Amino acid sequence: YEEGVTKFNLKDLREAATVEVTGKLTESEKAPNGIEIRLSEIKVLSMPKDSLPLAVSKWKLNTSLEAKLNYRSISLRNVRERAKFKIQEGIVRGFREFLYKEGFTEIHTPKIGAKGAEGGSNLFRLDYFHRPAVLEQSPQLYKQMMVGVFDRVFETGPVFRAEKNTKRHLNEYTSLDFEMGYIDSFEDIMAMETGFLQYTMALLEKEYKKELDMLGVTLPDVSKIPAVRFDKAKELVSEKYNRRIRNPYDLEPEEELLIGRYFKEEYGSDFVFVTHYPSKKRPFYAMDDPADPKYTLSFDLLFKGLEVTTGGQRIHDYGEILKKMEKRGMDPEDIASYLMI
Repeated sequence: YEEGVTKFNLKDLREAATVEVTGKLTESEKAPNGIEIRLSEIKVLSMPKDSLPLAVSKWKLNTSLEAKLNYRSISLRNVRERAKFKIQEGIVRGFREFLYKEGFTEIHTPKIGAKGAEGGSNLFRLDYFHRPAVLEQSPQLYKQMMVGVFDRVFETGPVFRAEKNTKRHLNEYTSLDFEMGYIDSFEDIMAMETGFLQYTMALLEKEYKKELDMLGVTLPDVSKIPAVRFDKAKELVSEKYNRRIRNPYDLEPEEELLIGRYFKEEYGSDFVFVTHYPSKKRPFYAMDDPADPKYTLSFDLLFKGLEVTTGGQRIHDYGEILKKMEKRGMDPEDIASYLMI
């Protein structure tokens, strides 16, 4: 505040006040972008009633996660907190842009359904005009149906799992889904996903570098992503890390971490496709491997030992899918609209 220059005492302002300023632009080496405004007038548009509960103007918000979530609309004003959401924007933007270029159509599927797409007990159940309903775990069945309409479809939207939030699970998250028809093998899906990751990492490096630098993020190398069969992956980590294989039909969290570690050490990759998951661990629509029906033509993508995506080839023969449903004790009437295709 300088008497006779600024017609307002800056001491009267509170943090997070919204103002309109009048002044003269002046070059300044100390200013963030080399220019500062020499104030002459300040008009207050809104003033907080009280002081902010969090010091959002500081570079690092040194407070608990609970406090950040309790005051979420305030904590997100911190420059490093909101940078995470700009990067999230970049990932979703990369997904959309890449798939548009590849001839995909964006769809929007219902989020309230009669039954879960994946089965299981982790469903949020609700009353829908006096009838039972659930929040959708996945757009899986809908996007398969829409392949019969557009051939190539994708969706970005919320999905819901009635599970406690952990490092491995979220009960609500934004899912990036795509589905494509007329493929030669499930490896076509893996190639499309690799292309998306390459496009998105280049986009982040180019247009979100400021946010990446703020958070000290180094983007992973996705120039080539290795692939390994499920059973082979278990053998490799068992031999290298002297770990007994306890369950031949599933990957334990520790095994996933060791697979991630193995491919980082041997191939320098943070990503790895694990293929040919056992049929008993995959949904009814997963195509079994003709060479060995105990396994499926499917995959998971692991990132630093954490499963981030699942994909694979679907059964496209009506008779075959009925046989598999019958073998699993499923009632075709429960998903009559899906089988209509």
